[in-house]
Amino acid sequence: MPAPTAPTIPVGRLTVLYDADCPLCVHLRHWLLRQRQLVPLDLVPAGSREARRRFPDLDHTATLREITVVGDRGQVYRETSAWIVCLWALADHRARAHWLATPAGQPFARMTVLAAAKWREALKGPGAESGSCGDGRCEVPGPPG
Repeated sequence: MPAPTAPTIPVGRLTVLYDADCPLCVHLRHWLLRQRQLVPLDLVPAGSREARRRFPDLDHTATLREITVVGDRGQVYRETSAWIVCLWALADHRARAHWLATPAGQPFARMTVLAAAKWREALKGPGAESGSCGDGRCEVPGPPG
């Protein structure tokens, strides 16, 4: 007799918590909003009053360090899984999300998340506090040297 499987909980809506003080995060927010969505996405600034109201049990400091996506049934996705579920919600990127979730695709997904984190860190500059751009001016870093 096969072992019972855990019931799957369908996702009807996703909330993406993004860093509103990060130019890269804001750019990706606008990109997500322009895409045709199979699963509706609500984009809410991480650490905001609205985020805290919707998800009082989340570690909101952590949501400012790493992308976090919350499903309407309580599912929580972080880092690489969060990026994959965002793509999965989009009509033109669902097949890519399925591939990125496979053992063959996971290294590419992880590499993309790490690269985005490095670029985000560079945009915020050295010594910038989590959730802010220091003096409020985040700039794209110039070429090295």
